[in-house]
Amino acid sequence: MKTTRKPPPGRRGPIGAALLAASIGGMASAGDLPPPVDAAAYPAIDMAQAALGQLLFYDPILSGNREVACATCHHPKFGTSDGVSLAIGDGGIGLGPDRRFDPDNPPEQRIPRNAQSLWNVAAFEYHTMFHDGRVERDDSKLGGMRTPLDDDMLQGFDSMLAAQTMFPVLSGDEMAGHIRENEISVAVRQGILTGPDGAWARIARRVADNPAYAEAFTAAYPGIAGPGDIRFTDLSNAIAAFIGFEFRSDTAPFDAYLRGEAGLPEGAQQGLDLFYGRAGCSGCHSGPFQTDHEFHAMGMPQIGPGKAAKFESGARDEGRFRVTGDPADLFAFRTPSLRNVALTAPYGHDGAYADLAAFIAAHADPVAGLRSYLRDSAILPDMPAGTASDWMVMDDPAEVEAIAAAVTVQPVTLNAEDVAALVRFLDTLTDPVAITGRLGVPDAVPSGLPVPNPG
Repeated sequence: MKTTRKPPPGRRGPIGAALLAASIGGMASAGDLPPPVDAAAYPAIDMAQAALGQLLFYDPILSGNREVACATCHHPKFGTSDGVSLAIGDGGIGLGPDRRFDPDNPPEQRIPRNAQSLWNVAAFEYHTMFHDGRVERDDSKLGGMRTPLDDDMLQGFDSMLAAQTMFPVLSGDEMAGHIRENEISVAVRQGILTGPDGAWARIARRVADNPAYAEAFTAAYPGIAGPGDIRFTDLSNAIAAFIGFEFRSDTAPFDAYLRGEAGLPEGAQQGLDLFYGRAGCSGCHSGPFQTDHEFHAMGMPQIGPGKAAKFESGARDEGRFRVTGDPADLFAFRTPSLRNVALTAPYGHDGAYADLAAFIAAHADPVAGLRSYLRDSAILPDMPAGTASDWMVMDDPAEVEAIAAAVTVQPVTLNAEDVAALVRFLDTLTDPVAITGRLGVPDAVPSGLPVPNPG
């Protein structure tokens, strides 16, 4: 493979970035190129805990009906996402684009937002979780985090990444199941989350009652003397350890380029110059993981059921506004990392775009992209007859214009050659080590339930 412009090794702080830009003719914006990532960006990982977390991540035992695992919607086969715009959680059969509803237990609706990829989410610089940042670091709060739940529920979680696992297991659409289907969904419906009869305790008991899991927890955690000591937070901490180890991604061609170890693949330099220059991508996709971790209204088409409260009608998803109540946050969503982005389609908070080039073109001029959106851009497996339309918002001109009105960024003119160059650059963020996996997909899990694996 031909390469171009091997950068000099050495410092990559603000000064080093300027030197790097100068060394390649000043085409990249000085100061925008990030420093290379090193081990200091991540917490230390206990491998016994990560190995335990691997089993839990792939085990459907954590879901109410024992049919959905974390990996169902976050599978390495699909770039740690699931390959569809909006997932079918509980009530689905199969994986990825082949997933379909179970006619014997049909889902009530699609999961309202696209399954985010998990690359590098354990890194210290992450300070929010989820598309709307509803789990976020806050040193003034008990446990150092702010979530929609009470502060006293956060005790025992080792990290913000561990704490975010509280929520998928409580969602009827994702993992819990629906009314009266199982003991977890019953507890959730009754609002009993904590305590000995709470949903989290019931999930923990399922795991603790399994001898193989009980033995693994006592071996991995010195404070756990036996099955009765295993808490939901211990499950969460182990899963976070696995995610932090397995989905660390910093050995892509772009990383080698920043470290001065290799040049970029042929054709990618033009895209890098656009990304960190005229196209303005790095204005939001900044830093070592190509995200500023902030929230921006980018005019994304709204598909699916939306993110309204149960008592509300309509399919609107107002994004960060639901967390802050600030009108300036209407339709704003967190800037995603672009690590392994070529593998994580579809794109956007609701997966409205299956094609990366089409997404880039629309993103360059968000309002025009919204108004010209083609509905076959999404990947939406069939749902049961009678399920609400996926196009409630897009069928309402007033709703579309409300999304457009929230956009504040200026459009950027990109031609087809520019878009193709940006795609070539983004391909350099694909990390072969991360894709192959470190622990990989287990052949079996202690519960004996089927491991989600598309083969």
